[in-house]
Formats: sequence, structure tokens, C-alpha cells
Amino acid sequence: MQIRDLPYTDPGVPDVRSGPRFLLWLGRNQLGGQLKSLAWGLLHFGSIAGLPYMVGIAVEAVLDRSGGRLALAGALIGLLGIAIALGDTMLHRTAVTNWITAAARVQQLLARRTAMLGSALTRRVAAGEVVAVSTGDVEKIGWFVEALSRFAAAALTVVLVCVGLLVYQPALGVVVAVGIPVLALAVLPLLPRATRRADHQREKAGRATELASDTVAGLRVLRGIGGEELFLDRYRRASQEVRTAAVRSARMWAVISAIQVLMPGLLLIAVLWHGVHLAREGRITVGELVTVYSAIMMLNYPLRHFEEIAMAYSFSRPSAKRAARVLGLKRTAGNSEGTSTGTSEGTTTSAEAGTSATASGMAARRAQAATAAKAETASASGTGIPAAARTTLGSAEPAGDVSDPATGLLAPAGRLTAVVCGDPDEAGRLAERLGGHPAFDGAAGLPSVRVGDVPLDGLPLDTARATVLVQDKDPVLLSGTLHALLDVPASGAVGFEDALSAAQCSDVLDALAQSSVGDDPMAAHLTERGRSLSGGQRQRLALARSLVTDPEVLVLDEPTSAVDSHTEARIADGIRRLRRGRTTVVLTSSPLVLDRAERVVFLADGEVAAVGAHRDLVHSDPRYRAIVTRETDVERVAAGAPTDFDIEETA
Repeated sequence: MQIRDLPYTDPGVPDVRSGPRFLLWLGRNQLGGQLKSLAWGLLHFGSIAGLPYMVGIAVEAVLDRSGGRLALAGALIGLLGIAIALGDTMLHRTAVTNWITAAARVQQLLARRTAMLGSALTRRVAAGEVVAVSTGDVEKIGWFVEALSRFAAAALTVVLVCVGLLVYQPALGVVVAVGIPVLALAVLPLLPRATRRADHQREKAGRATELASDTVAGLRVLRGIGGEELFLDRYRRASQEVRTAAVRSARMWAVISAIQVLMPGLLLIAVLWHGVHLAREGRITVGELVTVYSAIMMLNYPLRHFEEIAMAYSFSRPSAKRAARVLGLKRTAGNSEGTSTGTSEGTTTSAEAGTSATASGMAARRAQAATAAKAETASASGTGIPAAARTTLGSAEPAGDVSDPATGLLAPAGRLTAVVCGDPDEAGRLAERLGGHPAFDGAAGLPSVRVGDVPLDGLPLDTARATVLVQDKDPVLLSGTLHALLDVPASGAVGFEDALSAAQCSDVLDALAQSSVGDDPMAAHLTERGRSLSGGQRQRLALARSLVTDPEVLVLDEPTSAVDSHTEARIADGIRRLRRGRTTVVLTSSPLVLDRAERVVFLADGEVAAVGAHRDLVHSDPRYRAIVTRETDVERVAAGAPTDFDIEETA
């Protein structure tokens, strides 16, 4: 794999059982690059190791006054110099390639996992932790992958030099062969402590990053309540803790580096002392002593890579563990086994609806409601599934109705269904379920939402997302031009102008035209997260983007909460007009939107409590009326309707 070939077509399926296993998986997937780096490393280190022998030959030639041998030694030294330069250049090139490609592979895996989990990612992992994993941890993992091949080449070179010295001069070679392993293993007792300090530093840095990201995200709120100094003091303390941990970690690595310098020096002194005695006794020549001395000096260079690989592994192991933890998160598929293809939904409109004391009674009513709802849909559209709302979903079957067995919700195909939830948090959870997001908040094990007869969680992710689009309550606008914002994967049936018109964005276009070159609003630049726009403007542009996409099923969570009532009514008309023949689910409590829905479903305590038209439900269901009209208990008592307390007592 070369850098120019990035990104990977398929980064693969990682082994996320542990940090070391993840590192091993990365190494196996880059075996070709590692072998190339190892080959160039052996050329580089081997050429360096060969210099002492050539120097010894040159010294012997001078002592013997042999010009021919001296010229040969000089020529060989020159060739070794060329090999050293070539090997070093290519080793650096291949090693950095391994680093970058490994980091790119991890980045792609993290991006794919983030896209798969969606907004549920931050429920399991803090946003600051995700940022730290995708930046600092990725670099540390790449560092270890890059250092591994150089360490392997250095280790093989050290072994070859020791064997060569034993053959060349056994009397001194034995001392070197015994001393080198001691040098390599001398720092091992210090590594666990150094690793713990590095982990502590990384933990502190992750907390500081999380605090910084939270502060930046809530900067407007902090300024509004005057809390900047409070959070600034917190970040100061966090950063000082990171600094203290970094200093403690650096001290330990400084001790390890000092040992790596001290031990070779002691070995060199011992070899020289022993070699001088051998030379005086005539057991070795001066050239042999110079060769052994030079070899030990040259070994200091490859031995430094033992320290580097220890540092790289100590830093990358916890980084790989954190990356494996994020990559190991999975979408929790609902248990759809044994679930009927028909989804039940309550149809009663009285105050007592949905409050049965027994689960069997509720199930029976919901089963009856399912039959009635399907009959209603079939009578309205002939087949129950408009042609425009049909999709293959990986097969020849049409999309059909959108149903949620957990709540009893049924959204008929090709119609605009509004959903009113008694609990605002319940609306958010329902939106995530309809979008096929994993339910990490305790809903795991619930039957999957279905599109027709197909469980949504059982579909391939790309198919599910091409079928169902969920617009969150707080949509995000990325920086760029308005044209880039609306240039999203779409069916092509809805143009930019139609979507912007339906979302009532005319005033937004006028404002953008004034700030753009050539008065072209589509070329106007939007700042990060649309901060240059008001909340209502951001909401309407996000709605226009969703309408342009034109999915089979569109789920809108409070799409008009930040606009005035007149604009809200026109937006509701625009959605109904533009989405005619398409399945649309709107989670809202706005009477203006509810009045324009073809079907309204009221959810109370996680169950369907009533289904019907908005105007009918306002008169027949007190709880529904209290939510959509913002009616107080005093007003309800004055009107003769039961209060929440009365309803609970009745239940």
C-alpha cells in the first residue's frame, strides 16, 4: 500500500478483543510494507555494522605497509557509505509510509464506526475521548507500527554483529555477546512504571480535551450566564494536572535514556580493559582491538531502537486499547424474532385508552387496532402502498408501512403522520429507533422498527440509511457554501428551489445574497455549525436539506420549534405538498403542524393511547389536549376535564 493509493477501498474488520490484538491485526495487514522496511533496515544497519571490520583491515594494512589492502579497504568503506545512505533513505521512506498508512487505516475504521453509530456514539464514549482517540492515539499507534520494522532490523543486526565478533575474535566476542543482552534488558524493570505514568498522563489529557470541547460547545450559554471564568479556572487546573503528569512521565523516560547511554559505556570500558591486556600478551592484534572497539561504538546506534520500541509500545498499547474499545461498539439490533409483520396500534380516543391494568388486554387492543389501521390504509390507497413510496430494500418487495412494535406506532406508507409524545425524551428515543440507531439507554432487546415486513436493524446500514432519514431536533450545518450544504445524495425528484420554498427560506436567501459575491445566495459561505444564522434559519435550511434528499421515509423531530406561527403553518403546508406520496413522520406538539397531518398518533407512557385527526383528538382526549394546547391543571378543572392526578388515580 502506497500513500498515493489512500484511502483504503476496504480498511478491513479489526480484531478489537484487546489493544495488543488490535496492534497485531494492524501489523498483519501491513506485512508487505513491514518486510520492505525490514529489508532496507538490514541494508542500513548491516552496512553500519560492516564499517568496523573495514576499519580493522585498513589499520592492519597500514601496520603491514600494504597499499593494496589499504586501497581495497578504502573502496569497501566507500561502498558501505553508499549503502548506508541508500538504506537510510529508503528505510525512512518505507517506515513513514507504514506510519501514515496505519494511521489512515485506523482513521477510516473510526470514521466508519462513527458513521455507523451516529449520535449514539457519545452515549458510550465522551466526545473528548473520541477526539483524543482520532488524533493523539492514532499517531501513537502509527508510531509503533513504524518503529516495529526498524527495531526488527536493529535486533537482527545486533545478533549478526555478536555472532561475527565471536567468530572474528572469540576472546573479546564472548564479552560483547554476554554484555549486549544485559544492555537490551536493563530497562525492562522500569518499563511498567513508565507505562503507568504514561497512561496517567493520557488519562489527564483526555479529561482536559473533553472539558475543552464541552466548554467550546457551550460557549454561548456560558457567556449568557457569566460562567466563562468558572470554566476557565477548571480548564487551568486540568491543564496543570496534565503538565504535572507529563513531567513525571518524562522523568522516568529520562532515566531509561540515561541507562541506555550508561550501560554501553560501561561495556566499552570493560572490553577495552580486557582487550588491552590481550594485546599486551600478544593474543590479539591492534587491528582486531580497533575492530571490536569500533563494533561496540557502532552498536550504540541500533541499540537505541530498543529504547524506542519500548517507548512506542508503552504509549501505543493504551492507545490501541482505547481505539479497540471505540471500534468494538456495535449497533444493537432489536430482537425481531417471533415478531409479526403486522404492527399493532391503539385506536381508542377516550381518556382511559391505553391504560389497561393487564398486558394481555393491551396486546389484544393493539392487535385489533393493527387490523383496523391496515384496513384504513388499504381503503385509502388501494394497495396500501403508493407507487412512489415503494423501494426494493434489497428485494423485490415494496417498502410498506413504517411500524414500531415496541410502542404500537404505525405510519401508513405514502402519508403524513404526526406523532405527539407525552414525554419529550420519549420523542427523542422514538426518533432514534425509527432511524435504526442503536438503543444504548436500556431499549436493547426490543423488537426492531419495520419498514413493510423488513426489520430495519436487519438491513445493511447503507440500505437502511438510503431508506429512512431522520432529522434531529438540533440539526448540524457544516461549514461551506449553501450549494454544498444542499448537494447531498438524493433521488433527484426534488430540486433546491422547491425544497427551499417548502421550508420557507426566502428571507434566509435574501440575507445570504447580501453577503455573497455576485448576490448569489447559493454561493454564500456558511460558518461552522451555521453559527452566523439564527436558530430558526438553521432549522429551516436543515429541513430544506432533508427535503432535497427525498428519502422513502422521512422522520422530522420538531422541525418548526424555532420559527413563528405564521411561518410554521406555511412550512407544514410545504412539507405536506412536497412529500405527497412519500412516507413522512413528524414528531411534534405544534397544533399548526398537527392540523395539517393526515393522521395523528398520541403516545403516552411508551404506548399508543389514541389515533385520529387532530381536531377530533383535541375534543376527545384530555391528555392530548393538555399537551398540544399547553393547558394547565387549573384550566382543565375549569373545563370539567380530569387532571393528571385524576388520570393516574383512575389508572
